[in-house]
Amino acid sequence: MKYITFVVPCYNSQDYMRRCIDSLVKGGMDVEVIIVNDGSSDLTGEIASEYAVRFPGIVRVVHKENGGHGSGVNVGLKLAKGAYFKVVDSDDWLDEDAYRRLLAKIKAFCKGGHGCENTRVSPDLFVCNYVYDHLDEGRARSVNYRNVFPREKLSTWNEMKYFYPSQYLIMHALIYRTKVLRESGVWLPEHTFYVDNIFAYQPLPFVKYLYYMDIDLYHYYLGRDDQSVNESVLMRRIDQQIKVTRIVSGCVDISEVAKEYPKLACYMRRNISIMMAISSIHLLLIRSEEAEQKRKDLWEGIKNSNRRLYYQLKYGTLSGLTYLPGRFGSKITVGGYRLARKVYQFQ
Repeated sequence: MKYITFVVPCYNSQDYMRRCIDSLVKGGMDVEVIIVNDGSSDLTGEIASEYAVRFPGIVRVVHKENGGHGSGVNVGLKLAKGAYFKVVDSDDWLDEDAYRRLLAKIKAFCKGGHGCENTRVSPDLFVCNYVYDHLDEGRARSVNYRNVFPREKLSTWNEMKYFYPSQYLIMHALIYRTKVLRESGVWLPEHTFYVDNIFAYQPLPFVKYLYYMDIDLYHYYLGRDDQSVNESVLMRRIDQQIKVTRIVSGCVDISEVAKEYPKLACYMRRNISIMMAISSIHLLLIRSEEAEQKRKDLWEGIKNSNRRLYYQLKYGTLSGLTYLPGRFGSKITVGGYRLARKVYQFQ
């Protein structure tokens, strides 16, 4: 049995993919590692095939035309045989000790819950800490969820507490049950950046039980100039950010979620608010009439499709402060963003 499927979308990753894959194959025959070579023009395909030969029964390789990160995730989800599913970007890696602890816990649950509260109910989602790793600078910062979820306990969304302003669930923290992902219908658009926001959002209402492990599992490498989280890069790709924001805001009926999981609904609404704020602020930073029109269109689109959500976002969440009228309102928004960036040290 394969307990975890790891999918590694790779595009021209020859310089760093070995570190990633080496960290994953340590799970042995209990896991499968699907390397998706997304139309690379360097040695990525050859390196991937080399690992498939070295680790038969563990590593599988898919060579395909370029379709973007989301396309790689889609292919991996379609082929996955593991009980659980995790995406690992090709420049990131897993901590060995934390990985072994996670795998042992998943195996215990899959074998009937022995040692895991003696229950045959298994989590639909594991949540673990992740580390912002400035490897080249020798700096690292861990992000945990001790204030949100009970530790080492099977729980539901109704037992979670509240997130800090700078804290939210991202793809790197999540290990979904494969069946839950498929039931959720999540499918990521091709040739689009920021699709990890969809992956970390749309399946959440399908999660009945979750399990938080307070371990620093995922190392998220920061330092490349072309990373999509960099402000200048995000401004160039603002249309893709807007596209993903629209998809996220419309893929789940939050009012229906609130009937069973009010705390989850609150979090999901806040998540949309954060994405709206990011899009609105970076459109302001572009400083053009076209960008200002896109900002208006984004907000009007929410208003036309879900008036209730629009008013909740505009008057009840952070994102409303990014849609203040006039030049003075724009200055307040940008100034607040610069201050928050300095305080929380995000990119």
